[in-house]
Amino acid sequence: MCANKLGLAIGLGAAMLAALTARAQEAPVRLTLEQAIARGLEAIHRLAALGARVDASDARVTGAEVADQPRVNFVTGYSRYSHIEPYGFTRPDGSQEIVFPDIPDNYRLRFDFSWPIYTWGRTDALERAARAEAAATGGELEAARADLGLEITRAFWALVTARETVAVLDEALRAVDRHLTDVRNREAVGLVPPSDALSAEAQRAHEEVRLIDARNAADAVSADLARLVGLAPGTPVEIDASLTPAPVPAEPDPALVEEAREARPDRDMLARRIDAAAAAREAAAAGSRPQLLAGGGFDYSHPNMRHLPPRAEWRTSWDLGVTLAWTLWDAGRTGAQVAEAAAHERAARAQLQEFDTVLDVDVRQRRRDLAASLAAVTAAETGVRAAREAHRVVTDRYRQGVAASTEVLDAQVALVVAELDRTRAVAGTRLAEARLNRALGRTGSEK
Repeated sequence: MCANKLGLAIGLGAAMLAALTARAQEAPVRLTLEQAIARGLEAIHRLAALGARVDASDARVTGAEVADQPRVNFVTGYSRYSHIEPYGFTRPDGSQEIVFPDIPDNYRLRFDFSWPIYTWGRTDALERAARAEAAATGGELEAARADLGLEITRAFWALVTARETVAVLDEALRAVDRHLTDVRNREAVGLVPPSDALSAEAQRAHEEVRLIDARNAADAVSADLARLVGLAPGTPVEIDASLTPAPVPAEPDPALVEEAREARPDRDMLARRIDAAAAAREAAAAGSRPQLLAGGGFDYSHPNMRHLPPRAEWRTSWDLGVTLAWTLWDAGRTGAQVAEAAAHERAARAQLQEFDTVLDVDVRQRRRDLAASLAAVTAAETGVRAAREAHRVVTDRYRQGVAASTEVLDAQVALVVAELDRTRAVAGTRLAEARLNRALGRTGSEK
């Protein structure tokens, strides 16, 4: 009985926990554009992968920094040799003097160090290459963050647009419902034929289908935005923003292009890759020059072969030395490495030149796109005013009995189309602004 009660209590507790979790997941999350971008930058996995690459580059820099420092090793080992016939000689008194005894068991303990005193700039070049590559990887991460910010900005304003579209179509459906009610009342007293009511019903069905499609599109965009900002699937998203036109930058095109050259992280990444390739070429060229190395060690061996005659006992010894190493001929290996690094440097310079060419065109075009979008907003607002006035006039004439019901429906359709055009035009300015900000190297929400 106690076990059953315990099981029932556990089941009820689990059910309550599941219900609370589901309720918490269904709680809407209200986001501004800045909050959406901040959440997305923290949650997206692709940035975590690039962040790991940045950490790896930083670790490579640390390794390059200490490449010219002494290295201390500890070596120990045991060797078993076959038995040999001891070698020695007979003293004048007839006794045997063993010079090389049979010692099959050999043990060794050694501490040694090596220190590159001078490498003709090779270690310095490798360190510069590692630092430049780490900076380039950091620029790649910043470029990915900017791309993600643009993606989130697109989804954010797409959701605002979709919900504005739903609001427009919902109001249009209510207007058609009011008109349909009026037509049915007029039909009931014989003022209009039944065909007018049927036309109004057909128009209502058409508007309802468009509203259903718009709501479905808004739900899809909301789910995409929730994914980008790291929310759980099914979490409702509320937008803390209004759909208003974006301003055109007051700076002239040359100033904007110069700003983009200074701020774009992907351009900085290419410049750093040039530095890394140049440093790698210097490091490869230094391989054909002399290198001065210092080394030494301390041995504790059984037997220690530096002591003659060898004895089956532990003895110590040490050594210090300086080595000059100079590769006089390596069958072209160093030349091939230099040529490879030089080719990488030329490729990086060509990529930077191509990037600058595209950047200049991109910035100017994005600014023109924003100006064109604002001009489209002005035209769309003029269209809305004209369509609204036409709808009012036709409605008044219909009420006076001098206009047909189909004219009212046509005017209503024209008004809905004009309002949707204005909504898309205003949303176009926000998307054009986001693309311009990305081209300039600004964050997605920066003006």
